[in-house]
Amino acid sequence: MAEITRVPLKPVSRGSLVMLFLGIVIGLLLAAGFAWISAPKGVSVQVVEAGSGESPTETDIVFLHYTGKLKDGTVFDQSQEQPLPIEGIFPEGTPLQLTQVVPGFREGVMKMQRGGKYVIEIPAEKGYGSNPPPGSPIPADADLVFDVELVDFMPLEEANQRLQQMQQMMMQQMQQQGEGPAAPGAPLP
Repeated sequence: MAEITRVPLKPVSRGSLVMLFLGIVIGLLLAAGFAWISAPKGVSVQVVEAGSGESPTETDIVFLHYTGKLKDGTVFDQSQEQPLPIEGIFPEGTPLQLTQVVPGFREGVMKMQRGGKYVIEIPAEKGYGSNPPPGSPIPADADLVFDVELVDFMPLEEANQRLQQMQQMMMQQMQQQGEGPAAPGAPLP
């Protein structure tokens, strides 16, 4: 049988253990710092004028006044005056379904409260990223800034019910003015 050469092990000195421990700690700190620097930045919401009450949820319809800008101040989008409000049915502001907007805008609006004014800063990763809408003035990988006033919000189901209510009111008005569809059985002119 082959004989194995024995090598005596020397004890590790106390100073070497401390240096090993410090090396591990420094390596972990450097790795954490690099991960923090390279991690995607989050959405920033700054309060200009505080709102009150609850915040909208991801499935709500929000009514807003907003202006979307690039970091250099170039306006690329803004809310348009709507033929709203209709007293008792819809509040003023542009209605937006939160499931239909970019993730960063949705995330920012969900941190707002009714009646408040805010500035939302959205990093490119949570905006349009490298694929902005065709023909838009938004360059690829652009950070976005929105000035937003959250007028009101409601669940999608409630907004749909109110829309039906509005349509019924319009039909009644048209029928009263003689512009609506003829009643069943009425002679045609």
